[in-house]
Amino acid sequence: MSLSRLALLLPLVAAGLYPAGAAPTAEDVITNSLGMKLVRIPAGKFVMGSPPGEADRDPEEEQHEVVISQPFYLGAYEVTQAQYQQIQAKGKNPAHFTAQNGGGPQHPVEQVSWAGAVEFCQRLSDLADERKAGRAYRLPTEAEWEYACRAGTTAAFAFGDSLGATQANFNGNYPQGDAPPGPYLRKTAKVGSYAPNAWGLYDMHGNVAEWCADWYDPEYYRHSPRDDPKGPDKGVLSTGFGKDCYHVCRGGCWLDEARACRSAYRFRLQSTEPYRLVGLRVVCVIK
Repeated sequence: MSLSRLALLLPLVAAGLYPAGAAPTAEDVITNSLGMKLVRIPAGKFVMGSPPGEADRDPEEEQHEVVISQPFYLGAYEVTQAQYQQIQAKGKNPAHFTAQNGGGPQHPVEQVSWAGAVEFCQRLSDLADERKAGRAYRLPTEAEWEYACRAGTTAAFAFGDSLGATQANFNGNYPQGDAPPGPYLRKTAKVGSYAPNAWGLYDMHGNVAEWCADWYDPEYYRHSPRDDPKGPDKGVLSTGFGKDCYHVCRGGCWLDEARACRSAYRFRLQSTEPYRLVGLRVVCVIK
């Protein structure tokens, strides 16, 4: 086993996802034909949303139990500019934070609309090597995203109720809890620049927010199903922007205060617009 793979798996062992002393199998972490590392997320249940006493919570984060009935693979990292270019038509890179703007190929791709993120997943699924391996890709549901972000935790963040700028890329002038103020990069960071959560997932807090598959409805938690919720049938119309409805994005970004990086924090953006604050992370379904 390579040192890089071992480093990725150690947090999983510590979290109890793999039994102590048991060697993880090849199915636990896979690397696809694009070089993406994907971590197996176990089936289970969790309490989605935030408790009433959580600092800066929004009332729409109403707590409710959710069951994730099937395991799935989730990208250990946000999709990078280099990965996006490998399968994008004509190798186009939509990102703002390229090498000319303080970023680079290993920084997350951003300025990808929700439709563009869905298209990326489809193009990745259509690659010959991925079809041969029986792998298909999509965006995570909002419930899958929060379940993976929490990685078995119940606090405001995967690291506890505090978040400082040495733990994630956000506006370090506004930390959460007892964390001291820290650096504010004002741009994205290379993926994996900060410690992963207990399930080996990097940048679930900060760097770029991540598109989810779900339409956005602030009232959805009140009537969402317990098992494998997939979001409402349609989204809330974005007032003043024609007929473009909102989709959910999660995780907060380099520009946000720490409060917007909380595990339960819900945000929405126009589906057809690209933003330099938003990128994506993929789910892999193996047939």
